[in-house]
Amino acid sequence: MSQPVIASSPAEPLSAQAVDTSPDASPASPTVADVVAMLRTAAPPELAESWDSNQLICGDPAESVGSVLLAVDPVTAVVEEAIERGVDMVITHHPLYLRGTDHVSATDPKGRSVHRLIRAGIALANAHTTLDAAHGGVAAALAAAVGVLSAVPLEPNPLDPTQGIGRVGTLQRPTRLRDLAAAVAVALPDSAPGLLVGGDPEATVETVAVSGGAGDSLLAAARNAGADVFLTADLRHHPASEHLEAGRPYLLCGTHWATEWVGLPPLAARLERAAAADGRRLSAYVSEVVTDPWTLRLSTGL
Repeated sequence: MSQPVIASSPAEPLSAQAVDTSPDASPASPTVADVVAMLRTAAPPELAESWDSNQLICGDPAESVGSVLLAVDPVTAVVEEAIERGVDMVITHHPLYLRGTDHVSATDPKGRSVHRLIRAGIALANAHTTLDAAHGGVAAALAAAVGVLSAVPLEPNPLDPTQGIGRVGTLQRPTRLRDLAAAVAVALPDSAPGLLVGGDPEATVETVAVSGGAGDSLLAAARNAGADVFLTADLRHHPASEHLEAGRPYLLCGTHWATEWVGLPPLAARLERAAAADGRRLSAYVSEVVTDPWTLRLSTGL
């Protein structure tokens, strides 16, 4: 079962301003198509990796959307939360069908999720590598959360080098790897695996690279960027071991879910602002469910 998020995540819409809800003053809600357009502005389609899927997955573009739930994964627990909250739309980071499918029958968890969402009148869309790479997206939010300043893309997008996968920048001041790891552990939402540290805990570090989600493919990029530390997730034994044998950057390995979740609150706020700027009202919630697959960590050995 999923766990509650221990880091702060809003149970109420991010909007703090009171809105007059009288019939004559209440602003109209955007449509599904409007929210998708806002999402594409925040996470431009041209930033997508060639293998990726970033789109409206189910839902009627003409339907009204008064509230939206943001989550990392389109899993059963998130669908249940969306239904319980009574939202009109779910936006996840990960796509439901990354490699496509030839059916959506309710014979497996994904098909059942589609059926439940449609029956409840809830649309589903996602922004994956588009949000990873975007200004103010996952990578930018992760860098900001752990105190990385003057961050630039680790792998710049060919069409817009100011955006791209990952970020690299400097800390406000040099610090020990041990102390940086402690600060990162506090900055990330909690889940059972926690944070792994690879390298000399007493070493002084200053230049930090980050990338939410699986980061094996960016180890060389982090080294070429002159990073002292690379914060990412899903690092496998052999690539991490062989990388550390050759020296810096040291490694901080969080969970896939935690390193990407930090990008959701900024997106929620951005969607609300975009709707308000258009004279519409949209309430955006960030999911309170931990969708990391691991639910318990035990120390091993004697």
